[in-house]
Amino acid sequence: MKVAAVVAGALVVVGGGGAAAFAMTGGSGDDGAKTVQPQKLADAAAAPKVDPMVMEQMRRKEAYERASRATREDPSKGPKLQVKGKPIPTPTPTKSKSSGSGGGPSGDPVPAGEAQQIAKKLLPSYGMSGSGQFGCLVNLWNKESHWNTHAANPSGAYGIPQALPGSKMASAGPDWQNNATTQIKWGLGYIKDRYSTPCGAWSHSQSSGWY
Repeated sequence: MKVAAVVAGALVVVGGGGAAAFAMTGGSGDDGAKTVQPQKLADAAAAPKVDPMVMEQMRRKEAYERASRATREDPSKGPKLQVKGKPIPTPTPTKSKSSGSGGGPSGDPVPAGEAQQIAKKLLPSYGMSGSGQFGCLVNLWNKESHWNTHAANPSGAYGIPQALPGSKMASAGPDWQNNATTQIKWGLGYIKDRYSTPCGAWSHSQSSGWY
């Protein structure tokens, strides 16, 4: 009778920079002979060593990707930018004196009294020097624009005579947007063609509200 014996032991084989451990276990076959089966264990020494700096870079990359995903899903979770320093002030537009040129309104309009004196001097050349004509003209354009060169109405009427549209006054001069004399010349010509005199235009304005 053969006696079965179990022999357990560890055999460590060193070579090629690694170690392999084998366990010897007993077992009986048909003939009762002992058999030895090798079992390979994890070899920690064979695993490559990782550089700590590489690990840190991988950790930062993973954190950045998580933050990017969170920002795409919910923009409110993203970083908020804060402006440092004082904002650049918006330049304040400066007024320039009227140059009598065309283009948009520029400079301060002439005082109403000065514009009226210009009109008074021009009346005779339009055959409007009769009694009371200047007074009717003053009343008419006081109502329309208060003798303001840059008076603008939402309807498109513009200037001292409130030409509609204002661009009509270009027939009296290219500086119609800023020049009181140009506007007055156009206005007197319009009154002469439509109502003959300022008093005729003023009478129509009082009855209908426009001229």
